[in-house]
Amino acid sequence: MVKAVFAGSFDPPTFGHLNIIRRATSIFREIHVVVAVNSEKKYLFSASERVALMQDLVSGWTNVSVHAWDKLIVEYARRIGASVLIRGVRNLADFSYEFDLAMLNRGLNPEIETVFLSTDPEYFVLRSSAIKELASLGGDVSAMVPESVAQALYGKYRSGGA
Repeated sequence: MVKAVFAGSFDPPTFGHLNIIRRATSIFREIHVVVAVNSEKKYLFSASERVALMQDLVSGWTNVSVHAWDKLIVEYARRIGASVLIRGVRNLADFSYEFDLAMLNRGLNPEIETVFLSTDPEYFVLRSSAIKELASLGGDVSAMVPESVAQALYGKYRSGGA
């Protein structure tokens, strides 16, 4: 079995992200969930907050670890000896974007394959931006994110941290 990397902003982590991770745990020997850190992006949660949320959420899986990274993901994969990048897709638009990214990554390191996992149907509409907007308006996000994430979201918006 193979070592894989599942990278994303995870701002916030959703049930869709966890669905992909759960399914990947039976396919790959080891999964590194990599929280992207990009100084050009504005995140609701800091890198350390996103890492802590993900660490809590994946703690039940012994073959999953969480890390932050601020460089090319293929460089992270090369450093740890991973040969697969996992990408979750919900629809054709996601696939188109992810396919282009896979081609770019393949050009950077042809030794690393990209594997696309489609989300289960119940997570089809989960989009982090919509979840953040709903939470900012006090809406119920409990069907979209774990309770710890919902509480962190509401806490951010109540404290004016957003």
